[in-house]
Amino acid sequence: MSNTVVIIPSRLEAQRFPNKPLELINGKEMILHVHDLAKSSDVGDVLVVTPDNDIDRLIKKNGGNSFLSVDHHETGTDRVFEAFKKFYFTKPKIIINLQGDMPNLDPKAIIQLNEYMKKDLCDLATLASSIKKKEEIQDDNIVKVISNNDIKKSGFSEALDFKRDLINQIDKFIYHHIGIYAFTRQALMRYVNLKRSKLEVKRSLEQMRALENKMKVHVGYTFSSPLSIDTNADLKEVRKIMEKK
Repeated sequence: MSNTVVIIPSRLEAQRFPNKPLELINGKEMILHVHDLAKSSDVGDVLVVTPDNDIDRLIKKNGGNSFLSVDHHETGTDRVFEAFKKFYFTKPKIIINLQGDMPNLDPKAIIQLNEYMKKDLCDLATLASSIKKKEEIQDDNIVKVISNNDIKKSGFSEALDFKRDLINQIDKFIYHHIGIYAFTRQALMRYVNLKRSKLEVKRSLEQMRALENKMKVHVGYTFSSPLSIDTNADLKEVRKIMEKK
């Protein structure tokens, strides 16, 4: 077994876009696209964790591994931990939590994150890309990360903050956050045993729990700029992008 496992939390009852994991892109369900790109990265096992039988059956029908979780979890990371604890627990040293709504993510981004985590420099690492339009700064659907240094030059740097709305923001190094997180085994176990933090709840951003509890969070730059699908408009845009490939 590899020292890395990629776990993809997915559910049909998302508030902003119900049933989106089963939306078709090029005739293939979104969650299958994400599962397959994770497999193609070849960093380790890939497991989809879901409370929904429709997703579970779809993944298994297509030769993948899926775990049926309990219905309710406060966060996606809690769902990831349930699957990790039941399936693996003691073996993998690196657990990658990959969001199930980025079907056009470049698998090289997963490889990049995994290779960095092998250096054992932080508790949790994530990725970000360039902000291409000024409107993204004020778009609440796009999470921004503020880093300590210019990650386009340094590769990785300490993550200082994560926000949705950056009106009047004066920080120098601001990037478009990508929904992929890599934990060390010890960091994941610590994280899920912490209470939900004030800013985590206020901003609806799980990563704030790690920052507010002084966990070491690093962010790396990637040229891959996947669009996280939160609305029908996002889905239409991703379909256009992926149909061209």
